[in-house]
Amino acid sequence: MTVEHSNDAAPKPPPAPDDGALQRARRHKQRRKTITTWLRRSMWILLALGATAVAVRAARPKPTPVQLGSVTRGALRVTVDEEGRARVADRYLVTAPRAGYLSRIAVRPGDRVARGATLARLEPMPEPLMGARDRAAIEARARAAEDGARQSRANVDRVRTALEYSRRRATRTRDLASRGAMSQVELEQSEGEQRSLEAELATAQAAVRVAGHEAEVARAALGGQTRGAEASEVLAPVTGVVLRVQQQSEGPVTPGLPLIEIGDPSAFEIVVAVLTADAVRVRERAAVTIEGWGGAQALSGRVRRVEPSAFTRVSALGVEEQRVNVLVDITDPRERWSALNDGYRVAARISLWEGQNVLRVASSALFRRGERWSSFVVRGGVARVTDVEVGERAGAEVQALRGLAEGDRVILHPSDKITDRTQVSAEE
Repeated sequence: MTVEHSNDAAPKPPPAPDDGALQRARRHKQRRKTITTWLRRSMWILLALGATAVAVRAARPKPTPVQLGSVTRGALRVTVDEEGRARVADRYLVTAPRAGYLSRIAVRPGDRVARGATLARLEPMPEPLMGARDRAAIEARARAAEDGARQSRANVDRVRTALEYSRRRATRTRDLASRGAMSQVELEQSEGEQRSLEAELATAQAAVRVAGHEAEVARAALGGQTRGAEASEVLAPVTGVVLRVQQQSEGPVTPGLPLIEIGDPSAFEIVVAVLTADAVRVRERAAVTIEGWGGAQALSGRVRRVEPSAFTRVSALGVEEQRVNVLVDITDPRERWSALNDGYRVAARISLWEGQNVLRVASSALFRRGERWSSFVVRGGVARVTDVEVGERAGAEVQALRGLAEGDRVILHPSDKITDRTQVSAEE
């Protein structure tokens, strides 16, 4: 009998469990279970808190974005800004002294002329062209005037002869009446006849003069020269520069027709047409800033006069406006504005009021609330309505007298969405 041996060992029984290790395993498992439970609870709690925060944030109103500005201190200048034009202060308009034929004017704008220099020359009017029929009619009128003059002279001789006879008769009548040989009635008739003939003689002599004048007119119409019709010169009244030539070409002119304008370009002034509502605040010697005249730098000036009479001007929108001229003298040296000439357009800024340490706020931050001005002041992200007492206005800035403090943040251009206690945020 053969006995076979196997190399595989028989399985050993498991070792008996250790009570300490078993307890440690149980405690470890229990801790893991507890931690997992708390983690799950914490996760749900966090999820609940997040959902609650989202709901609260969604339910809370969002801050309204606004544009903010600051209240500052500094200089404030109130001005009235209008367009004006430069002009020569002392100008002289030379006109035609009489009717005549103007020769072509040789001077040009910009030429300098001395006082007494010849500016233009007036010749007698040239003879008008005349047709044969017109000439025959005028010649007949001249002959008729000459015949009338001869007739009037003959009538004068007749009346003079009758007057001499009447005077001798009146003398004899007065002599006879003094001796009683002639009645008083006959004396009065003789003297009345003498006076009548004297008046008739004066009438006949006037008729002679009228006929002579008619004959002269007829002869002048036929080409005769009237007395005093020689050429004359138009002289410069002052020393200056020719500004304009009103009548450059030759031709007939009438008395008083404008010919040339002369002035001194070194004596300049600025004329600014200002609304009467603004002109009442303009004072003489007020400071003026002159801009937009073409130079690199603005010019300085002073108000010399506010004219007393206003005029009506129609604006670009068709509105009638009452304006008054304000005359401004340029105080800067002539060398700085030598390129400025007569009629040039400028932009004038006339000072009405000026302060140095002024509390300033943007005019766009103010709005009307009843009879008062108010503004929204932002504190802690909340807009609060604040009443403001305003003073002077200077375009985009206003003087704040009460209600605001330096450094306050105010809302610019507030919309109807902004009310008291509205949460706001600054626009980026």
